[in-house]
Amino acid sequence: MALKDIFKKKEVAEQLPIGEKEIAKALEILQKYKEGKANLEARIIENEQWYKMRHWEQIRDVSKTPQPEPASAWLFNSIANKHADAMDNYPEPSILPREEGDQSDAEMLTSIVPCVLERNEFEQTYSDTWWYKLKTGTGGYGVFWNKSLENGLGDIDIKQIDILNVFWEPGIKDLQKSPHFFNVELVENEALQNEYPELVDKLGTGPSIEVGQYIYDDAVDNSTKSAVVDWYYKQTVQTEAGAKTVLQFCKFCNGVVLFASENMDEFKERGWYDHGLYPFEFDVLFTEEGTPCGFGYIDIAKDCQMYIDKLNQIIIKHAFLAGNPRWFASDGLNINKEQLMNDKEPFINVAGQIDDTRLKQWQINPLDNQIIQHLRDKIDELKETSQNRDFSQGSTASGVTAASAIAALQETGNKGSRDMIKSSYRTFTRIVYLCIELIRQFYTEPRSFRIVGENGATGYMQYNNENIQAQGLGQAFGEDLGFRRPIFDIKVKSHKSSPFSRVAQNELAKELYGAGFFNPQISDQALMALDMMDFEGKDAVIKKISENSQLYSLLQQMIPMAQIIDAQNGTNMAATIAQQLGMEVPQQQTMGSSVDTNPLGMAVKVSQGNTATKAQERAANTAMPS
Repeated sequence: MALKDIFKKKEVAEQLPIGEKEIAKALEILQKYKEGKANLEARIIENEQWYKMRHWEQIRDVSKTPQPEPASAWLFNSIANKHADAMDNYPEPSILPREEGDQSDAEMLTSIVPCVLERNEFEQTYSDTWWYKLKTGTGGYGVFWNKSLENGLGDIDIKQIDILNVFWEPGIKDLQKSPHFFNVELVENEALQNEYPELVDKLGTGPSIEVGQYIYDDAVDNSTKSAVVDWYYKQTVQTEAGAKTVLQFCKFCNGVVLFASENMDEFKERGWYDHGLYPFEFDVLFTEEGTPCGFGYIDIAKDCQMYIDKLNQIIIKHAFLAGNPRWFASDGLNINKEQLMNDKEPFINVAGQIDDTRLKQWQINPLDNQIIQHLRDKIDELKETSQNRDFSQGSTASGVTAASAIAALQETGNKGSRDMIKSSYRTFTRIVYLCIELIRQFYTEPRSFRIVGENGATGYMQYNNENIQAQGLGQAFGEDLGFRRPIFDIKVKSHKSSPFSRVAQNELAKELYGAGFFNPQISDQALMALDMMDFEGKDAVIKKISENSQLYSLLQQMIPMAQIIDAQNGTNMAATIAQQLGMEVPQQQTMGSSVDTNPLGMAVKVSQGNTATKAQERAANTAMPS
């Protein structure tokens, strides 16, 4: 490259909004954010050790001789049980329109968004984030547009976010109110130089920005990696419609700008994402004031777990001393100590006389029952504080054997889990909103999707963002009426995967059938009862019962008319209709029989030989000439 070209390129770079000075200022802000987050990072790293049951590294007394270090899994079991509850209620989105004209797009988005989530393996991401949330108190998601997916066409990319790698303004609770947001990732130097040639000879040994590191079992070497920073920031820009806040994005490494949306004309006023939000969502377990993060079950129960293990240490140490007897032996006692300590030796050589004054066993007093009881109390305390009672795990107390009683106790004990799951549903709703907004912005080309319809039928569809873009409202009285932007509501339902939930649903269906809820003759009463009930799929049951009621009313009108037609034309239409509907065929009344009919005019009981019938037969015989 000629010297004049180098100076020209440098001059153009200096004129861009984002350059070396702006990156240096961003690094100062990042360092400030990092210092304000130090305590949170230390707690997250420590909680990870507790989760791995390596907590004796924190609580052992290094000044004393080594002691037994039992690590029981009561706390881990509580976390695992909460995670199982979450995955039994994996969320599914249902997208509803605000206006009737958007009904078709809402139905298509309801089918498309699950396809996007499945392509992202969101169930695995949801599972990993829930583990992280239960351990640290906060799970993080990132919802990005990745232009390299789908062979360069681009698509939505949903990832789990490690809280150690992201930074925001200290002291705020709403993430969106932070003026800057940073996401730092360590990447191999070789991969960076292949993707960004401008980084050649500009990467040192080790990352320029230190991020919190977990205590790994393996030896982790970061000397060949560099810190790549994704810098998101909000700015106010002036447009023809007035001032608005937009989201800008910059990626840099070792002070070199790799990408900056503000340096590109198409994003200067528009921003990187049209929704104007940071593409990150935090799912908080137990909230704290002054921070978008929270605390988890390890923070609540680790003290209790510590005392459980220390009491176990006392018991194990006592058992070890009681199971390995020791002796007091006087200095003048001539006894073969090796034979005494070897339990395989049948004889022990002694020189002289032995009595209790010269050789005596060290007696270990029995362990106080209060210590055992205190250990049990601590275990019960951990169960209570972590809301992991026996019923929530399927265990029952003595005398509780009825399935309905067990189910009721399980549901009562799962209040805490349901509350946590609802919190995750709210986060999931915001994730789906971000997905819809990315579809609105980037799905400019038709894309094909395979969807599963009703009754498991597979279908195929194409979709783009044409119908959900801002739509002009035209003009009235010479004035532009502006634009209408389709808005959708999101309703989250649980994808029940628990065997107990399926069994309970099946039992409910059988109970409704046994109570006659599906009998169209009492549909009004059934619908009144269903209005007071709440269960999964209630709307579908109400719809089916209403349809059967309408069909029943229609049949009440059709069958009597069909019987009149049959009487006039000698046809059998009424019987044919009844047979096709699986109903009893109407019977014609014959002499000598009485016929009881239902409201449809169909015979339900034919009686012969009763008094009225015999009287009719005698009258008929008398009137007939012999």
